[in-house]
Amino acid sequence: MMHGAVDGVDADAIIIGSGPGGAAVAHALTQAGWSVILLEKGQNHLLSLQAPFAPLGHFSNDEIKFTQRHFLGPDPLLEPRTFRRSSEDGDHLLTGEVNNLPSTLGGGGVHADGKLPRFREIDFQLRSELGPVEGADIADWPLSYADLEPYYAEAEKLVGVAGEETNPFAAWRSGPFPMPPGADMFGAQMSSAAAERAGLHPYRAPTGVNSVEYQGRPACNNCGFCAFYGCPIEAKGDPVSMLRAALATGRCQIIPLAYATEITTDPAKNRATGVRYLDLSVAPNTQGEAPVRELRAHHLVLAGGAFETPRLLLRNELGNSSGRVGRHLMFHFQTLVVGAFRERLWGASRGRSVTHLHDDHIDGDQASRAAAQAAGLPWIRGGIVEHGSSTGPVNEALLQGAGAHHPLAMRNSELRERLWVFTMQGEDLSQQTNRVDLDPTVRDAWGLPAGRVTYQPHQHELVTSNHVAPILEGVLRDAGAVWTAASTSPPVGDHAGTSPLGLAPASYHIMGTARMGFDPLNSVVDPTGRLWDLPNVIIADSSVFPTSAGYGPTLTLVALATRAARLLTGNPLAQSQPT
Repeated sequence: MMHGAVDGVDADAIIIGSGPGGAAVAHALTQAGWSVILLEKGQNHLLSLQAPFAPLGHFSNDEIKFTQRHFLGPDPLLEPRTFRRSSEDGDHLLTGEVNNLPSTLGGGGVHADGKLPRFREIDFQLRSELGPVEGADIADWPLSYADLEPYYAEAEKLVGVAGEETNPFAAWRSGPFPMPPGADMFGAQMSSAAAERAGLHPYRAPTGVNSVEYQGRPACNNCGFCAFYGCPIEAKGDPVSMLRAALATGRCQIIPLAYATEITTDPAKNRATGVRYLDLSVAPNTQGEAPVRELRAHHLVLAGGAFETPRLLLRNELGNSSGRVGRHLMFHFQTLVVGAFRERLWGASRGRSVTHLHDDHIDGDQASRAAAQAAGLPWIRGGIVEHGSSTGPVNEALLQGAGAHHPLAMRNSELRERLWVFTMQGEDLSQQTNRVDLDPTVRDAWGLPAGRVTYQPHQHELVTSNHVAPILEGVLRDAGAVWTAASTSPPVGDHAGTSPLGLAPASYHIMGTARMGFDPLNSVVDPTGRLWDLPNVIIADSSVFPTSAGYGPTLTLVALATRAARLLTGNPLAQSQPT
């Protein structure tokens, strides 16, 4: 633990946010000998990272606690967000819980189910390879897959990824996965066999969940509580592994319940000097105000995620000479296809949440090109399809609906372990009008403007979903489903009427609100993640993504954060070669 200030600063770097990006930077900087203070707005539920260092306590297999009461998330009454589809909805359409990622030490990595695929070569050069799309603002990344590959390899080792090289669409690798894949779920075996009969190419998902003991953490016990839950035995490779390594150096101090509100600057030197934060660990005064603390550092790392990073910059009127801070908000446009089976899928909710994927709908085939042409689009791209488990007994019970039949349906457990879901994480095209900004009227409990989401999908997403959903329904029917239905999030297009979800996107894959680029006129950070306007500030979260790709973003953001930190310390990795 560090104490006191040296040379007028409290640390070499202050990191705001402890999710996958912030944890990766803390690890890289401390390994390079830097001192780091990491600020986290949420609580520390990772009790193994504090005395008495035991993995006990706050995490449990409690479906109500985690999925209904949102134990890991921020309180929407204290920290509301607002949502609207466009300015035609007025200042906002919804207020409260809008895409609330966990507010806890470890951030969104704590609740994630651990799918950790890499992007592919084309994902970094989408505009050059496929061309523009009217109404979208697609940009190439200012780096290539080859530039990032050594950092992908390092990220997989840091987190601990289990997988195998059987995906025919995957990009080249410089080495094997750190661990073999874990046990298959019965339902995934069934849906994968049906997918193969349909000419698709399912494979075992690369997951940040231990299949064997790794870095002092045990192998997964297949309890089934991965997605939306913290792992009570720490078999899941969330940021805990990187944070523990950073703490072990003695050069990292973690301050939970620290709400960063202000970036202090020296305008004469065009540099950030530190951070002011609200100390939420102590009781507020009689006016309801939390104490304000200040820390100073040579460098500042923003890793609060694609909502909170632009909100902090906009509130401080920093980094926005391009006018792009908060713009280009992207999710993954989710197509959800469910099948109900007559017989129970025994153990459907046990094991890792997703053990199989297929990628066939990302690159265009003749049928998808015809669908694009019919809609007046040059091309369409889908996304990775997750062969997912059932929703768990409590959530299944909630699907029964109300009315006189409800008690009988509950007694008969008509849906218990009889549902299987495909989720396609479709590519969401970047649009300048999709954005995060400051709500003009809604404030949080500390008087700060709430973050506002303005989002409406592009026609590309709707056409892609309408093309792929019937294919996935056909696979489930071939697998034995007696009933299927498709919906989307957000609920738009042909399947809007069947969606049980709200108007705001349900996806927790949030990207693009501080995009990186070569030109300060149309990007927020340079190719290394530095703010064009404040060169001693780097952004180490998914807000820097120029495109969303059709893959989960976590491994890519860990690789980017590791690269940014290594470049900052002058310790880059050498270029790698395919094995």
